[in-house]
Amino acid sequence: MAPAAKDIQVNENSPLFEKTGMLHKEFPSDFRQIRYFTLLIVQSAPPDIKEINLLEQQISEVIKNAVKHGNKCDPEKKVRVWYDFSPEHAHLIVEDEGPGFQDLEKWNEFNRKRQVLLEGNDFEALAEYVSFRGERADDNDGGNALFAALEYWDGGFVFNSKRNVVAMLKRFPKKRRGVKVESEK
Repeated sequence: MAPAAKDIQVNENSPLFEKTGMLHKEFPSDFRQIRYFTLLIVQSAPPDIKEINLLEQQISEVIKNAVKHGNKCDPEKKVRVWYDFSPEHAHLIVEDEGPGFQDLEKWNEFNRKRQVLLEGNDFEALAEYVSFRGERADDNDGGNALFAALEYWDGGFVFNSKRNVVAMLKRFPKKRRGVKVESEK
């Protein structure tokens, strides 16, 4: 039996929204500076976190979604990011000033259908599920950042009830004196 597709959750009470002890940055919604904003955040990650390039890419995509979809690239609107890194995890909370991700249920349904087709190797039907486009999407949108986010943020990826704040957690395997732990073998 194939595993069920993961849904993006809405849970205002998720422990992932706890900001105590996290670093914080606030940026204008300037699409041209997303890479710079991302680097400001990632520079505080410990060097022994594996996949630092994937981490940077994932953070960039979440900020990009906040700037483009949440704040509509309005430089008067801010994107707020709380973050905490350790050798064992990356924890982020990203908030925009937009109306929230109103197509979340449609996206989850689309992703469930997409996953069934992928797992069933039905590539002909899968052609209809390559890109998700909500009502306000443009030709450059496709939901691919969210597909990747669900895979990458293995400790959770959850929105608040308004859907303009997303919290996420990535776990990294623990290392002891250069020896892999049992779970990594």
